Amino acid sequence: MHDLYYKGRIHTRVNHVKTGYNTKRSVKLGSEKNPLTLVVSSEAKKLEVAALVAENALFAEITVDSSADENINELTTILNKPITTTFDKTPNRNDPCSCGSGKKYKKCCG
Repeated sequence: MHDLYYKGRIHTRVNHVKTGYNTKRSVKLGSEKNPLTLVVSSEAKKLEVAALVAENALFAEITVDSSADENINELTTILNKPITTTFDKTPNRNDPCSCGSGKKYKKCCG
């Protein structure tokens, strides 16, 4: 029977499990439990990539395979995260205008 029509105790545990935190989320990429899988074509490139991984405190499994294509997409994705853009605050109506005209914002650009 549905909890809404039940006249006894509402099962709060069940409600919490349905709407609570996601405890079964995947482990973050680049950690010890989920390392990056990178494929490079030479030993020199492997040392270069290993230095980048160590510099950013990540974990990776780097394999050298000259016949396969180089694949370091996971590393570049983590290193080039998008930055949140922030905008300047819009001036209030009676503040001086930001264009430099000397008028109030409401009379000039507002």
